[in-house]
Amino acid sequence: MPEDFENFPKIPIDPAVDTGNPAQPSEKISCEKFIGQAMVDYESPLIGYASTILNDPDRARDVVQDTFTRLCQQDIAKVLGNLKPWLFTVCRNRALDILRKEKRNQPLEEIRWKKVAGPGLQPDEQADHQERLAQLTIYLDRLTSNQREVIILKFQQGLSYQDIRKITGLTTGNIGFLIHTGLKRLREILPPDLRS
Repeated sequence: MPEDFENFPKIPIDPAVDTGNPAQPSEKISCEKFIGQAMVDYESPLIGYASTILNDPDRARDVVQDTFTRLCQQDIAKVLGNLKPWLFTVCRNRALDILRKEKRNQPLEEIRWKKVAGPGLQPDEQADHQERLAQLTIYLDRLTSNQREVIILKFQQGLSYQDIRKITGLTTGNIGFLIHTGLKRLREILPPDLRS
């Protein structure tokens, strides 16, 4: 991460402004606190997402680190209302830049995406959840890369069509079509125990 956060100027944020995190109380926060909370909320999902593009967890961590470095350089007021899509867009663009630079244009072909288990799951439930996700990944690999990406963004990351449009550059109609056809294909190929 960038140098010491103590050197960052304190930027007051209007308490009426949504920081993008419903769990965070609406109070004046500093740039340091805002970026720290963004890291807590989005670092793991961003690493998982970048891993789906790069198929390399180490490079994914580097991309996410670069994403947060770029967030530190932004005017916080400009990203407040759209923090999650902004982070995913920067992360995606940086990952794709790396692929282009390395001339490895095989985006999402051999993915192993994962979802961080929710905080309410017990260890045995987490293990079962992770096992089901690993099995589901095998079937997701049978989808086209566009179908796989929009399904991951929609259902794993919980993004809206508009946010996915901002990240991928696809039209909302195209996103809807890709999700519909991808889910239809998954229903055809998934075994009954994974359909729930």
